[in-house]
Amino acid sequence: HVQLVESGGGSVQAGGSLRLSCQVSGHRYGYGYLAWFRQHTGKEREGVASLYTGGGNTNYADSVKGRFTISYDKAKDTLYLQMNSLQPEDTALYFCAYRDSWTSAWDRGFNYWGQGTQVTVS
Repeated sequence: HVQLVESGGGSVQAGGSLRLSCQVSGHRYGYGYLAWFRQHTGKEREGVASLYTGGGNTNYADSVKGRFTISYDKAKDTLYLQMNSLQPEDTALYFCAYRDSWTSAWDRGFNYWGQGTQVTVS
């Protein structure tokens, strides 16, 4: 059973940076897809970025390209999201997610979710 625990959220001024972490456990080593999603108050959850734990392509939402970087540390089994040049519209609850199998859409098909960590930009 895959478990995901996010950390690193907080409050920051516009233009600042934060790094989110997601500790992963219970999945097959080196296999699977991890992603960050976010949910603005009153809106549906949206994909932010994703990667394959075995290496290769990363995917980003247009709204964060050039500002956010997703990465994965195999040794620590931890997913990261480095967020730079944060803006008030980045304020949201950020979730880590995992799926075993490939899908044609990078932000679909995730079946394991963390509890979320709040990011507030003012």
